[in-house]
Amino acid sequence: MKSLQITYEDGLTRNRSLREHIAAQVYAGAGVTAVAGRLDMAPSKLSEKLAGSDSSGKPRGLSIDDLEKYITETRDVSPIHYLIERFLISPEAATAEALAELQQQLAGLSGTLAKLGVRWP
Repeated sequence: MKSLQITYEDGLTRNRSLREHIAAQVYAGAGVTAVAGRLDMAPSKLSEKLAGSDSSGKPRGLSIDDLEKYITETRDVSPIHYLIERFLISPEAATAEALAELQQQLAGLSGTLAKLGVRWP
């Protein structure tokens, strides 16, 4: 088994689903028209897929092929990072990360307290 260390932007799972994450990336980034052109589909079709249904309520979704093409064409790997954050971060790893973050914050706090003349162990 191989091991890989990945550094990614934290907080991607603030979106409720991978589809919602990709939609946020598209709308905040190049926009539906530009991305649809790169994916060789009509902007209205991409909008339906990002919404999960068409205007009449029929389900429309992004396929795995759509996802691969999106990543290839836009070079946006954040959907992969979203999946990693959502499914591969163990509770132990999350706890260790939070403790490391707390330790950094305490180190900064002790420097601030020292400037204020407060002794900190």
